[in-house]
Amino acid sequence: MILVVAPHPPSGGGIFFIDFFLNLWNIYSMNNTITFTVKQAVEFIGGFSKPSKMPCHGFSIPARHCKTGAKLRNVKDSICSICYALKGRYVFKNVQNALDRRFAKLKDAMWVQAMTIAISGTESSGYFRWHDSGDIQDIDHLDRIVQVAKNLPQIKFWLPSREYSILSQWKKENGDFPDNLTTRLSALKIDGPAPTSIAKRLGLTTSGVSKEGFTCPAPDQGNKCLTCRACWDSSVSNINYKKH
Repeated sequence: MILVVAPHPPSGGGIFFIDFFLNLWNIYSMNNTITFTVKQAVEFIGGFSKPSKMPCHGFSIPARHCKTGAKLRNVKDSICSICYALKGRYVFKNVQNALDRRFAKLKDAMWVQAMTIAISGTESSGYFRWHDSGDIQDIDHLDRIVQVAKNLPQIKFWLPSREYSILSQWKKENGDFPDNLTTRLSALKIDGPAPTSIAKRLGLTTSGVSKEGFTCPAPDQGNKCLTCRACWDSSVSNINYKKH
């Protein structure tokens, strides 16, 4: 038996409902069964983050589990030495508990299916951000993110990462990322160069805290994206963020 609970419709929800049920059919076709309602799927993956700056939901895990970030945390002038996800509201107990819940589910066999249903059933903006806190853990984690993007071609995903070797290994073994997954190699140093040469070799984009390329307009518009979607746009080769 298939049990599905449709989400509450956003404004202009007709097209959203068509996309929602088409996505559910795609999931059903791949897995032969749907084991989650939207509510159950969201609970299973540990819920979403909703950064106030973003026009969409995100998915975050504890920054203390970053691989490369942990090494850079004590390096002077590294971007990770001023990591925003290790201070402010991120250190509140309820936020840390939510981050830990999400982290605990990453390896579960049902994670891809649950994440696909959760995003499909709740995200009406057409955009989604991976890791406003935390980073890719290993190639399996990255592969699961890619599978979710493939399951939801109507959603534009943005994945920033400093795990260059994991990204390189995945590309070597699998080829290109799906067109709806914009992956940005994050720079290592404040005012340091973007990892352009690596990005070009991998066919990816970059971001950093410097003066290179497109500058994020959020600081001049109430620290919000508003209508800007450059981070999700693979034609924007580099994004420059303000130090914070």
